[in-house]
Amino acid sequence: MDTSPDPTPAAPLPLLLAAGLAALEGLGTAVYGIAEALHTTSSRVVMGTTTSLFFVVYGAGMLVCAWGLRRVRTWARGPVMLVQLISLGLAWSFHTGSTLPLTFLLGVPAVLVLVAMLHPATIAALNPPYDESEGES
Repeated sequence: MDTSPDPTPAAPLPLLLAAGLAALEGLGTAVYGIAEALHTTSSRVVMGTTTSLFFVVYGAGMLVCAWGLRRVRTWARGPVMLVQLISLGLAWSFHTGSTLPLTFLLGVPAVLVLVAMLHPATIAALNPPYDESEGES
């Protein structure tokens, strides 16, 4: 029987929620990038290619960070928080006229992820206890 400790601590429910929503955001962004590539016309090859590449890489980065959150990796916290703040800014810019549905599509998941990321259980999971003896020689 193996009694070695599991290197991956259990993720609390709010962190799993944040990881799941971040994965959905990443998947949606990557799919949008692929759709943009499929609809690129010959009159805008450079713009279509760079736009689609940007969204595919952005979405893939979000998927990697979602995986990192699921595995309780502290490096994933910053990028996920930054993406949510960017999403809130984008949501605010779409809050009038015919783009109102985009406000909810971008804003609601961003708020949910931010709330889950700032939950005390998530903060505790991503901030392991500090051992004061580590800094001594």
